[in-house]
Amino acid sequence: MRIAEARAADAYRRGLWVHETLADSLRDAARTTPQRTVVVDGEVRLDCKTLHTQATALAHALTSRMPAGSVVSFMLPNWHEAAVVYLGATLAGMVVNPILPSLRDRELQFILSDADTRAVFVPATFGTHDYGAMLERVTAAMSAPPEVVVLRGNGAERGHTPYTSLLDEPGTAVLPVLNPDAVRMILYTSGTTGRPKGVLHTHNSIHALIRQIGEHWRVEAGDTFLVPSPIAHIGGSIYAFECPLLLGSTAVLTDRWNPDGAVSLMRDERITHMAGATPFLDGLLAAAERADTRLPDLKVFICGGASVPPSLIRRAAGYFQNAAVSRVYGSTEVPVTTVGALGSAEHAADTDGRPGIADVKVVDGEIRARGPQMLVGYLHPDDEVTAFDDEGYFRTGDLGRWVDDDYLLVTGRAKDIIIRNGENISPKEVEDLLATHPGIAEIAVVGLPDERTGERACAVIVATEQQPPDLAGMRDLLLREGLAKFKIPEQVVVWDSLPKNDAGKILKHHIQATLTSEGEPKCR
Repeated sequence: MRIAEARAADAYRRGLWVHETLADSLRDAARTTPQRTVVVDGEVRLDCKTLHTQATALAHALTSRMPAGSVVSFMLPNWHEAAVVYLGATLAGMVVNPILPSLRDRELQFILSDADTRAVFVPATFGTHDYGAMLERVTAAMSAPPEVVVLRGNGAERGHTPYTSLLDEPGTAVLPVLNPDAVRMILYTSGTTGRPKGVLHTHNSIHALIRQIGEHWRVEAGDTFLVPSPIAHIGGSIYAFECPLLLGSTAVLTDRWNPDGAVSLMRDERITHMAGATPFLDGLLAAAERADTRLPDLKVFICGGASVPPSLIRRAAGYFQNAAVSRVYGSTEVPVTTVGALGSAEHAADTDGRPGIADVKVVDGEIRARGPQMLVGYLHPDDEVTAFDDEGYFRTGDLGRWVDDDYLLVTGRAKDIIIRNGENISPKEVEDLLATHPGIAEIAVVGLPDERTGERACAVIVATEQQPPDLAGMRDLLLREGLAKFKIPEQVVVWDSLPKNDAGKILKHHIQATLTSEGEPKCR
């Protein structure tokens, strides 16, 4: 899949695609507004000139190490250094690959190998996890390991490169002229096969996305985004790295979600915009009520992900009286497919909003979308075989219908994916690992509605003659296998058999319907 010539020409004609890149925007910002703050991370405030200087130094270091077009991965919390890495790799003509810090050995090794990563940036430690030790294990198992660059720590004892040493290298390499239609980002998303798929975006597909946000989300130069969503997601990355340069905003980063701390930060920094999954809005509303503040500077809150309760949108819109609060719909493949309904409180709560620059249709109940912000393809062409229809629409696998002609309502998913706290979980990946337990004869992992997290993962087990694992045993097994913690089921239910069709396929929608009708499934 690549964008058809006619649609590319239309994107250029509409100004959604341009001949400049983010590298040009960074250079222009450093020249015209050198002292404007673009990124805030605690006590660190990066202005345009400093960001350009550091990113340029890193770009020279990368260019001396690898050819343009190489993949540079970073597995970082929401830290200001990530902006330097993102923009340094962009200046050097590399393909950036953000990776969730919550992933562990198994997933990380797959991504680094699959993307053929040449350098990966990681924290020495974050929380209680030793990333240096993890990278030592992962790279030892790879035939062509990447260079490991360690932030906020040395790492030299493991043969890793200190981040600060790259910024201090003499900059003699010539930086390339960039093609705005070239792939500049690869993001991995869970698929129904259990194998993550590499989603490819260009400079221009991201540029179109940012133009859409600026037009529909009331963004003005001088506005400020709070960014608690992971910068390894398409959402977090654009609010943190793209909007500050393309829309003139400032990104205030937080590496841990603390609702009460967020309210204080929003007051101090006069935050105007925030976007995130249901738990972010729910937590923020409760914290603002505790602090007796309506956050008067907040203009827009965009809420996406699975199971956004209409009642939450209404309560938040009623409380944050100066803010438009709306549901939206999108994916890594077609980000911000709908832009919400900022002018209609009813549609903002009860639907997922209007399409923006994307062309959306519903075919036999399935939502399909195409537009200038969509992916140009997957890393592996095999993943594209059934991903697009004959007209180039991306087949989302989500089900929906139109409301009042203009508004899209997502009603469910044909794809077997669980979205918990905004994170995609492939049930098959978890099932394949748990099926190795001698106490499990059959297993199905399903998503159930959850007011706090959107969905929760429940493992439904048919036991062998041996004792099946309880929650603690299941957790221990999956952690030993190197699975990320957020993918571990929160419930386990033991049944005598699993419902199946005549072909032997497990009927997960029957399982979900039974568990939902029974109320809270019994936890073990």
